[in-house]
Amino acid sequence: MTEDPYKILGVPKSATQAEIKKAYRKLAKDLHPDLNPDDKAKQERFKAVSAAYDLLGNEEKRRRFDAGEIDASGQERPERQYYHHYAGQDAGRRYDPGSGYGGDFGGEDDLNDIFSQFFARRAGGARGSGFGGGFQARGQDLRYHLEVDFLDAARGTKRRVTMPDGNSIEISIPPGLKDGQTLRLRGKGAPGHGGGPAGDALVTVAVRPHPVFTRSGDDIEMELPITFDEAVLGARVEVPTISGPVSVKVPRGASSGQRLRLAGKGITGARGKSGDQIVRLKIVLPKKIDPQAEELARRWREQAAFDPRAELRRMT
Repeated sequence: MTEDPYKILGVPKSATQAEIKKAYRKLAKDLHPDLNPDDKAKQERFKAVSAAYDLLGNEEKRRRFDAGEIDASGQERPERQYYHHYAGQDAGRRYDPGSGYGGDFGGEDDLNDIFSQFFARRAGGARGSGFGGGFQARGQDLRYHLEVDFLDAARGTKRRVTMPDGNSIEISIPPGLKDGQTLRLRGKGAPGHGGGPAGDALVTVAVRPHPVFTRSGDDIEMELPITFDEAVLGARVEVPTISGPVSVKVPRGASSGQRLRLAGKGITGARGKSGDQIVRLKIVLPKKIDPQAEELARRWREQAAFDPRAELRRMT
């Protein structure tokens, strides 16, 4: 994503996190692929909106983007180091590559390890080979950023990606992968020196938000709209889950905010145990009330003695 994420979501840079979330939810509902299966343009916009929210919906990522530390796709921006950066170092470390210049060996411990390998090789078996004979070093680890859909992360999937060297590799996304989790691909990093082993590829995964489901540990949460008659009389309704729709019984006299628990319908963890799906009921009325419903409500008001706020007044 190279476009400004603020423009994609249609919010100013001064927007609060709540305003960003509200803008995303509105766009996601309008553009979701399930509602626009044949509209490729809207599907692409949905991907862009999800990627923009992944960046701005996370306060730390947003701070780093605003500060210019990462770009619109979440990739690290290269640091610009100038003369005064090195001139300010201690005399013994001025212009020292280990201070951040040139190759990123991963810190002082990695440098010590490389030099230890060098001198061990030279002392043990480099006779007649010259100063550099037998020197080996492990290749650098390379870092990548990969975005996956919420359901792909929850269920597990495989993704084929093209690495910077042009090679295509298949990455296995394990079920239950969390946002920000890093996958290590052994030997897929930079090549080693002098026949040394290649480094690893470290792939940090960003999970795009879902317009219906949210994750809480290994539980999945969602809000289920129900009608007035379903709440009063009870009903059996279809509820989406990450593994497909299931039939759920809404109890008689259900209220908005009431929670139903679907055992085992959450995320399957590393030990094979699955979380639950929490369904919050929400009574929704039609935008246009017909005369029959209006008359029913009027008779209810005249005859019912129920006061939903009586307990509230007692507590205050």
